[in-house]
Amino acid sequence: MRQYELMIVLPAEEGPQQAGREQVQADLSAQGAEIEKTTEIGDRDLAYEIDKQHRGKYVLYNIKLDPAKVAHLDKTFKLNNNLLRYLFVNIT
Repeated sequence: MRQYELMIVLPAEEGPQQAGREQVQADLSAQGAEIEKTTEIGDRDLAYEIDKQHRGKYVLYNIKLDPAKVAHLDKTFKLNNNLLRYLFVNIT
């Protein structure tokens, strides 16, 4: 298991934001990820428009995950319509 930081950008509206967050946490749990810490960065202006959105809610997860599962999560996150952007960063 390696340590990763996962930064996600969700829509600023409350409905899609909550649905996106719940789906991300369910996907992480399904792949056996251990969520060590969740940090809400807050609402910020986006540098450019994404799916007609000008603001987004940033959330940072510190997780432990098997490296082989990252590719599967990448495919799963691409199908999540409530997730504007995401980025995995390997800590170790």
